Amino acid sequence: MRASKLTIGNLYLSKYFLLFTFVFAYLQSIQQRIGATRAIDFYTFTPEAAVFGFLSACLIFFFLGLLIQKSRSKVHEFSFKSTTVIFLLALLLYLVITNLFGFLISLSFGTIERNFTQNLIIKSNLSNALNFCIYGGFYLAHYLFWRNKEDNQKMATYNQALAESKIAQLKSQLNPHFLFNNLNVLDQLIEEDSQTASDFLNDFADLYRYVLQTSDKKLVPVSEEVYFARRYFKLMAHKYGDAYQLDISNHESHEGLIPPLTLQLLLENAIEHNLGTEQSPVCIAININSKLTVANNTVERRQRKTTGGRALQNLQEQYALLSKESVEIRHTQNHFEVTLPLIP
Repeated sequence: MRASKLTIGNLYLSKYFLLFTFVFAYLQSIQQRIGATRAIDFYTFTPEAAVFGFLSACLIFFFLGLLIQKSRSKVHEFSFKSTTVIFLLALLLYLVITNLFGFLISLSFGTIERNFTQNLIIKSNLSNALNFCIYGGFYLAHYLFWRNKEDNQKMATYNQALAESKIAQLKSQLNPHFLFNNLNVLDQLIEEDSQTASDFLNDFADLYRYVLQTSDKKLVPVSEEVYFARRYFKLMAHKYGDAYQLDISNHESHEGLIPPLTLQLLLENAIEHNLGTEQSPVCIAININSKLTVANNTVERRQRKTTGGRALQNLQEQYALLSKESVEIRHTQNHFEVTLPLIP
């Protein structure tokens, strides 16, 4: 049943490789005839020897391919030892078949005693073994090249699927994070000012609609994120007033892409880890040039959070999957800054 599935595609015998084989066999036949006769004539260039050599090469390819396919069902990776064993078995099978074929031809013409002397058998088998090594070497190089290319394509596809799965997993952590944090703000506002809480809830519903719309996207334009960041910061002003201030510059002329909710995450990070007041506000600056930078002065809370940092780690993991450039974080006593590459 396995043998019935052996096709040209399984053997990786492309038309260009077969053409190369025929041309090589033809040139080999010319070289052998010139070496034997020491002359060049019309007979030197006749193709019958090349056709026979090409058919012999195809037989070699078939034997090697058959043994490799059978070996692949048991061993997924080829070692030097297993490749050598396959090569020697195919050589032995080729020599047996060619000797049997030659014997049957000699038998049909009654020339066994003339064609099967000891010297002729040794000479014929050495020549066949040499041809097998030449064409078998060609085939193994060609086969392993295409197998390696195919495996690389499969690995690239697997890595892409794995990256997309990982990004989806990371984003699924962000959405509940956004939801629960703002529900906590809403809960506090309900106790303090019901009208403000009502306005907050309406604005929050609009923002969460954006969160849901971008949940299936890996990247969004910077312009969309800036618009969302402004509205999110307005939402935070319902609770904090002027204790936190936002300045965004140079965003109109840049059309790069970033992961969705990136700016919201960084704004939230600045608000959570710094104690802003109207007398001593936390000033958050978003600047977009060749990269996107979010920076703020630090006014650390008296009771620093013992847990946290997961949001920034999440963002770094996303960028590790989406870009060759990484997220840069600089933290001094009075300044905190995060720089993100813009993805074309």
